[in-house]
Amino acid sequence: MYAIVDVKDKQFKVREDDTLYVPYHSDADEDDQLTLDRVLLVSDGSGDIAVGTPTVDDASVSASVVEHVKGDKVIVFKKKRRKRYRVKRGHRQQYTQIHIDALNVNGSSSTAADSSADTGDDDDSADADA
Repeated sequence: MYAIVDVKDKQFKVREDDTLYVPYHSDADEDDQLTLDRVLLVSDGSGDIAVGTPTVDDASVSASVVEHVKGDKVIVFKKKRRKRYRVKRGHRQQYTQIHIDALNVNGSSSTAADSSADTGDDDDSADADA
């Protein structure tokens, strides 16, 4: 099961237990829980796909913030030849590393749906014995 999620106008393909580097969330601290509500597409892995217009109703992704990191340094070098003009500057983009905990579709998480399906089979056999 996977989903396409919009995080600050960038799209990411997410699955459970994935670790992603998303644009910097200044209001989120480490070990905070995030709920990503802008789910654009959900696939259950067996070929059934739900495409949102623009988002899928009752779908969200639960994630936790691992840490805030900086990306690789990008060197910006400007030069105008024969004018004695040279400027060298660097930049490091900030990212937030998140861990995907669960994909919630139609108000229930995918891990909860899997465990309830297993217990539902056991309850049917217990009812038949009684």
